[in-house]
Amino acid sequence: MNVLIVYAHPDPKSLTGSLKDFAVDALRADGHEVAVTDLYAMKWQAAAHFTDFDGITGPDFMSASGEAYRSDRLIAEVRAEQQKLLDADLVILQFPLWWFTMPAILKGWIDRVFTYDFAYGAQVSRYGAGPFTGKRALVATTVGGRIGHYTDRGVNGPIDDLLFPINHGVLSFTGFDVLPPFVAHSAVHLNDQRYTEIAESYRQHLATAFTAEPIPYRSESGGDYAGLTYQDGSELVPGREPHGTSGFALHIAAPGQR
Repeated sequence: MNVLIVYAHPDPKSLTGSLKDFAVDALRADGHEVAVTDLYAMKWQAAAHFTDFDGITGPDFMSASGEAYRSDRLIAEVRAEQQKLLDADLVILQFPLWWFTMPAILKGWIDRVFTYDFAYGAQVSRYGAGPFTGKRALVATTVGGRIGHYTDRGVNGPIDDLLFPINHGVLSFTGFDVLPPFVAHSAVHLNDQRYTEIAESYRQHLATAFTAEPIPYRSESGGDYAGLTYQDGSELVPGREPHGTSGFALHIAAPGQR
């Protein structure tokens, strides 16, 4: 299988950098082809701009990105990353959790590479039937806080809620089957034994990346969002969720519902 790792950390000697190298070796040892997009090494421009579109400027940024994609006028570095996505069977986003989200440089990669009519658009299906249907995606992140900080009652909130905008709003939105994330806690309090434990856990996560059940996000076209009172089909039909479910969990199907 072809794996793309999109890696965002300025220090190659960081835990994130070490885990990226570990993942490359583990995946290749299992027979997979691995490509790495090292955003800091590439000096990737984070800010999306009309300069990506070879002179196309309107009528608005979204439309310009779509026209540039359709007419093959995106700049070379963006087209190269799009081709990596098309070639990949599994995409891994490898990053440290900074201020409760991904680093800006990785958000900028998404902003620039996921162009209109390539990753999304008025005529492009989404949430379970997007352009990346059939591909898998995995968020692999390191966090400084202890695991208890990221639970339902933890002061930072549940880690699944913090990652929901990425897992659901970016990856599931564009059609990926999204795997449960790999999260390494207490990343600033490491010793050799703890690193070995984290690496072994990551190895097991990677070994099942093509067989593990993805997060069962609801499909937009599956009928869950077509309530009689919701003419645009954008809200969950009442009663589809288990009793007491609320928040982001509403958009995860119960067993047998997906």
